[in-house]
Amino acid sequence: METHQILMKIVKFMIMNYKGRIKKMKLYLVRHGEVNHNLYGLYNREDEDLNETGIKQAEELKEKIKAIKYDFIICSPLSRAKHTADIINIDNKNIIIDDRLKERDPGSLSGQPLEVTNREEYWNYYTTIQYGTSENIKEFFNRIYNFLDELKTKDYKNVLIVGHSGVSKAFSGYFNGIIDGKFLNRGLKNCEIKEYEL
Repeated sequence: METHQILMKIVKFMIMNYKGRIKKMKLYLVRHGEVNHNLYGLYNREDEDLNETGIKQAEELKEKIKAIKYDFIICSPLSRAKHTADIINIDNKNIIIDDRLKERDPGSLSGQPLEVTNREEYWNYYTTIQYGTSENIKEFFNRIYNFLDELKTKDYKNVLIVGHSGVSKAFSGYFNGIIDGKFLNRGLKNCEIKEYEL
């Protein structure tokens, strides 16, 4: 093969690769509907399903999802997220379960009122305080970042993701930066949806 033909192939490859990089993947992140530990303000590591309000919230979100074109759903393995995904999956697309989308594990805090901790500090990325056996916030964020970094390598167009409040906080850190490290008020409400580009 002549040199100019080889060069043409290289240039063509570079152009195709460049075009591929321009295309952005749309992510639609959803937090699950309400569960009783949300209602009563408790830490919880149990696999709790949606309560009646949570089901109603998911049904209402379903109407908004009609305006979104998504290729498939990636979902936390916890029941509250899976139930939400089942309700809002109006196009009956494939649902992929990914363990990395689990909520931050509160460990020994489970079953206790949220007030047993300083909530600002619990969701402070730079904290030096360890509450019981709860999952370290940096390790938790790294779990979500690992998921997003892997997703970035895929040739997907529109992905609907169903997760948790903590997951939405980690998404905020990934896309908007750590900033001052305070994440308490940077999460989604139950059945709130937020769009990102990856």
